[in-house]
Amino acid sequence: MYRVLEDNDEIRERRNQLRHPVYRKPELLAERPNQVWSWDITKLIGPTKWSYFYLYVILDIFSRRVVGWCVADAESAVLFRPLLDDAIAKHQVPPGQLTLHADRGGPMKAKATALLLADLGVTRSHNRPHTSNDNPFSESHFKTLKYQPRFPKRFGCIEDAKSFCRSFFDWYNKDHHHAGIGLMTPDQVHYGQTDAVHAARQATLERAFRENPQRFVNKPPSPPNKPTAAWINPPVPRRVTTEDTESREVLQHGATGASIRTTQPFVGGTERTIRRSRPKLPGAGSGGRVKGAKRDRSHAQRSEHGEDQPFDAPEHLATIVNGWPESAEFPILPTGRGERNAGTHPNRPPMSMIRA
Repeated sequence: MYRVLEDNDEIRERRNQLRHPVYRKPELLAERPNQVWSWDITKLIGPTKWSYFYLYVILDIFSRRVVGWCVADAESAVLFRPLLDDAIAKHQVPPGQLTLHADRGGPMKAKATALLLADLGVTRSHNRPHTSNDNPFSESHFKTLKYQPRFPKRFGCIEDAKSFCRSFFDWYNKDHHHAGIGLMTPDQVHYGQTDAVHAARQATLERAFRENPQRFVNKPPSPPNKPTAAWINPPVPRRVTTEDTESREVLQHGATGASIRTTQPFVGGTERTIRRSRPKLPGAGSGGRVKGAKRDRSHAQRSEHGEDQPFDAPEHLATIVNGWPESAEFPILPTGRGERNAGTHPNRPPMSMIRA
């Protein structure tokens, strides 16, 4: 019966079920201001239970500057249109330069927002569903806002919320020294003052070092680095599998010239290699490990006590590719248990050999 069903393509899921599409992880890079903006909406608790005011914030991810904000009674894409128009006109952003990133909330995915961005020549970008890490700058900014000591538990009216946000954003843009941008203020980074600020800090530290060198033990002081780039989901180097590792170039071992390839996976361009000046042979029952006094025993002593027996090598040991020259000190051990007495020619080593 199943063969008949398979011939007619009936061994499958026959119910009409909805399958979620595969969402691509957003990867955005900003190397100067007005390249990538991030926006989001957060709630501000009102005077009574279940009453809220909605704070709209547009943030430049490179300079961390708040380029636009407003407080409203509702969460709507219609209210976002004048806010974005004013921000783009104020900062003179040309069409085709800006990317606007947001989560998948209702106003962010609304048709009115999509048409607005198309008219302004702005590229839109969205989070993956239920992935708040795709919008880290807005989320971090809201935490900075709500963890302020002066942030009230409730706002009496919408005017109170606007008054608090106005003073907060003035302080944030002009006086807040942000750790993510080299302890500079967002205005200094946004308006291109980073070089002058960094040079002034370096001159101050050099003067302090000349006057009191005993205070700086390790090296002369230097200011924090200037911001150069801001990423949303920076690309991660692909983790290469064991097969990819084995296909790379082999390593030459010491004076013997035997080629050794490791089977340990690696990340990026760094490959873990096994380099041992003197190979050791494991004892019987050790599971391929060398420990204790058996490490310094010679081959003759192990053969005399019956310890030089074949063993199954773990997969993580190095594999000898081009053969290993047999000697009295470093004999060749076959990997199989039945190959030792198989009548193998002494000068013709088996195909698969291992070394501890």
